[in-house]
Amino acid sequence: MADSIEQAVTRALEEAPPREFRETVDLAINLRDLDLNDPSNRVDESVVLPAGTGQDTTIVVFAEGETAVRAREVADQVLDSDDLEDLGDDDDAAKDLADDTDFFVAEANLMQDIGRYLGTVLGPRGKMPTPLQPDDDVVETVNRMKNTVQLRSRDRRTFHTRVGAADMSAEEIADNIDVIVRRLEADLEKGPLNIDSVYVKTTMGPSVEVPA
Repeated sequence: MADSIEQAVTRALEEAPPREFRETVDLAINLRDLDLNDPSNRVDESVVLPAGTGQDTTIVVFAEGETAVRAREVADQVLDSDDLEDLGDDDDAAKDLADDTDFFVAEANLMQDIGRYLGTVLGPRGKMPTPLQPDDDVVETVNRMKNTVQLRSRDRRTFHTRVGAADMSAEEIADNIDVIVRRLEADLEKGPLNIDSVYVKTTMGPSVEVPA
């Protein structure tokens, strides 16, 4: 299947008109034979892309002490328990932070407070933090998440995810897509039978079907 994916990506890149900005490459996945009104059937997965996302990924870390110091080396923003409490008192600021951030990471001992202060903001957006256990390396965790995308169908049959940028090679983008498709096939109840179709496109370019 990898060759078919690469051919589809090559066509999508070649058929995309030149743009004045750096386009992303996106994947549209259409599901079938799933009752998505049942939350247990919905897709909600974090996938690390082998070739990276090709885009900046914004990551905010909730941490204190030495973990906070190390997190500042790699994260876009590091917030402590006082910042968390301030956000709990400022709903607009909390919503802005949630909307501007791709992923959150938090020391495990802060998760309860995050649920109390920010649960109503982060929960519905599917952005509750990844807990950082005492033995976890915050730098390694953040760097891994910079190459991570979220697959989330909610209750819709069609959903989208970023798989690269237009200046990446077709092979790199195809490798990313292959990982995503394989993950879906492994996780869906009926595997490949639950995938109706898959399309790849640049931001402004035409959609090209990825053959099964």
